Amino acid sequence: MNLSVKDAAALLTVSEKTIYRWIKQDLIPVYKLNESYRFNKSELLEWALSRRMGVPVSAYEEPESRTLPLPSLVEALENGGVFYRIEGNSRNAVLKNMVRELRLPPETDRDYLEKALIARENLASTGLGQGIAVPHPRNPLPLHLNEPSLSLSFLEQPVDYQALDGQPVSVLFTLLSPTARMHLHLLSRLCFVLRDGGFQAALQQVATRENLFAALQQAEASLARTAP
Repeated sequence: MNLSVKDAAALLTVSEKTIYRWIKQDLIPVYKLNESYRFNKSELLEWALSRRMGVPVSAYEEPESRTLPLPSLVEALENGGVFYRIEGNSRNAVLKNMVRELRLPPETDRDYLEKALIARENLASTGLGQGIAVPHPRNPLPLHLNEPSLSLSFLEQPVDYQALDGQPVSVLFTLLSPTARMHLHLLSRLCFVLRDGGFQAALQQVATRENLFAALQQAEASLARTAP
């Protein structure tokens, strides 16, 4: 809880009046400490991403990220992999079956991860709309990960995910990162490439792994060209 109302307004490029209105309408994640409103930067940016607000990529960077290399989405997806025909007729069922497929260290407690993902969804749906959700823990978990992992799972049938647009979800991007900085970096890039027409088409067509990686690489290259 390190951001004030003024900080939150600057981060989201809106007025302080707008922030207070969102607080009053119970729309924005906020905490009250000693009669002052405070915000968690990670939660605030996730909230903005889920609503596809036009927050600049630079808002997701931490100071040290400007000098230290961060992984690309292609690298993270190579770590996590692509999975097809994940079964289940409910949100919790598909999360359970998806976790069983993930590439994880042998010592990983998959039941613990499953519960963490469900707990995060119970706080607020990670459904971004248009049939896509990005399940992830609220905070980095002790999963013995040396590198971040992004897994793409296509569901056997769409399920109700309580997404903002009300549409059932058929595509899951599961994001697991060893640090909060990597998490925000990858989450922001993912939300931007999901706007790319070629990548959207590959997802809708349930394309082959080869074609999915090609579409993602092209979309991420386009993002790099538009970055300041």
